[in-house]
Amino acid sequence: MQLLESRAFTESLMYAIFESGGKQHRVEPGQRVALERIHAAEGDAVSFDRVLFIRDAGSGETRIGTPYVEGATVSATVLGHYRDRKIRVFKRKRRKGYRRTRGHRQERVEVRIEAIHPDGSGD
Repeated sequence: MQLLESRAFTESLMYAIFESGGKQHRVEPGQRVALERIHAAEGDAVSFDRVLFIRDAGSGETRIGTPYVEGATVSATVLGHYRDRKIRVFKRKRRKGYRRTRGHRQERVEVRIEAIHPDGSGD
């Protein structure tokens, strides 16, 4: 039971869930996140407006979007671009001698979450 009591204090941080690249990410201010490639130079400030959920630390209020929270944004800074590890794609058909191997490296971007703006005032 001690674990549940201590976890309640860490859950009091402000966090948001936003959508980028077809995926959903749970983020807090100051966190570093790897996302699908976005067209922004290293050091640029970017803003994500497809916010699905926000929990405000100050008031303890939660806002759930339908599908997005009206006026909410998450601002971040681009730290760098890189390519993810290689994924092997192997296809074969049994008893036919058909075998194909292909590789793929997904392009990614690392961002640092600067702030979460529940009302969009931080842009």
